[in-house]
Amino acid sequence: MADLDGLADRLDALAEELADAALDALREAMAAGERKPELERRLTRARRAVERAASLVRDGATDDHDD
Repeated sequence: MADLDGLADRLDALAEELADAALDALREAMAAGERKPELERRLTRARRAVERAASLVRDGATDDHDD
C-alpha cells in the first residue's frame, strides 16, 4: 500500500506548482495589456481539483472502506 500521507504531500506540491503557473499566466497577460487569460482559469480549476484530491487522500487515509 502506498504511503498516503506522502502521496497527499506530493499532490499539495503539485497544487502549488499549478498556482505558480496560473500567476505567471496572469502576470504575462497583464504585462501585455490583455484580459484574464483562459489558461489562468484552467490552471486554477486544475489546482482546486488537485487540492480536493489531496484532501480526499488525506481524509481517506484513516478510512477502511471506499464510498
